[in-house]
Amino acid sequence: MAKHPSWTRQFLSEADFDAVTRAIKTAESRTSAEIRVHLERRVPRRLLLGRAPDVMTRARHVFRRLGMHKTAERHGVLIYLALEDRRFAVVGDDGIHGRVGDPHWHRVRDLMVDKLRANAPREAIERGVEELGRALAEHYPRRPDDKNELSDEVSVS
Repeated sequence: MAKHPSWTRQFLSEADFDAVTRAIKTAESRTSAEIRVHLERRVPRRLLLGRAPDVMTRARHVFRRLGMHKTAERHGVLIYLALEDRRFAVVGDDGIHGRVGDPHWHRVRDLMVDKLRANAPREAIERGVEELGRALAEHYPRRPDDKNELSDEVSVS
């Protein structure tokens, strides 16, 4: 029985979800930072305001809803994808952005865009996670007493 909503199957198989979870575990094995991936079918529309949905605003909302702002060192990073809209955002907590900086976020974006344009969402997510893990390990190396504060499973809403 599938663990994820049926709409996700047009983008990722259950094996793909497992592969992304493994990529997160591997990336986090080198850093004390926390990485999450969240999928939605579409960025929710703002019916009352009549505005086009903003992927960064939605990603920040999901970041907080997942409790990513509650990590001890404020070092969580979220890869948010609205798959049918073909939009995504990478959001880092307050403690990360100042250390990693815009060039790194742009690199993650560019790596993912290339694979998403090739209709390879699993590879896009894996490459984004791998690149985040590499950079975060430089700024937040794993400590002997490190605890996994957030789930490594891909979340879906």
